[in-house]
Amino acid sequence: MAENKQNLPLLEAKNVEIAYKIGDFRDIGLKDYVVKKLRGTYKVERFMAVNGVSFTLERGELLGIVGSNGAGKSTLLKAVSGIMEPNGGSLIRRGRISALLELGTGFDGELTVRENTWLRGAMLGYTEQFMEKTYGEIIDFAELRDFQDRPFRQLSSGMQSRLAFSIASLVEPEILILDEVLSVGDGAFREKSARKMDELIHSGAATILVSHSLEQIRGLCTRVLWMNHGRQIALGETESICERYDAFLHGDMSALEG
Repeated sequence: MAENKQNLPLLEAKNVEIAYKIGDFRDIGLKDYVVKKLRGTYKVERFMAVNGVSFTLERGELLGIVGSNGAGKSTLLKAVSGIMEPNGGSLIRRGRISALLELGTGFDGELTVRENTWLRGAMLGYTEQFMEKTYGEIIDFAELRDFQDRPFRQLSSGMQSRLAFSIASLVEPEILILDEVLSVGDGAFREKSARKMDELIHSGAATILVSHSLEQIRGLCTRVLWMNHGRQIALGETESICERYDAFLHGDMSALEG
């Protein structure tokens, strides 16, 4: 019997593990590698960046991910977006993914804003007809109508971020992944970005948002995943998880235990 994808989560993560090798010759250099091998002190260790994380992402859901620096949030997003594969567990994706992980990356500084917009659209798999229909909306949302024939490298970092967000959010992704991108731009653009997120949620898209702003997480997210040193601490209702995480940030280590 064929599975009905409409009734299944757009994303399923089960006991995801992602490990990095630390200390191999690519990290320490060939000379140190040879010396350590001769002395018998060479060893490679595995660092678990993500360790046993499980969650689902449903249609119309905005899942927030919180955690201190080094918690494994960005590494997890790279796996979700397909940039890297887990060493253990599984990730099942059932929707078209648009990811903003590192703002400004993936653009060609020598190409114009217009050319980069079309290029990013093609990379996301959208047709020429769709981009013709959507291009004006993307540029207007990013507030770059007067800059579309400028080389991308001449844009400020805020302008680059606005364009990246506009492309990702206006080309109808089924799964949108945002890593610290709603804090860019001025207050007016942040409000506009938040309204766009609300539209996406109600349109049936699913979004993952990583943010250090608890105010942002509280205002936008329908559920929250809390990570610490690669481990999943809690997954659940937004306000309760945010309260625990806020207590942890203020020194209450008991919050880690629930």
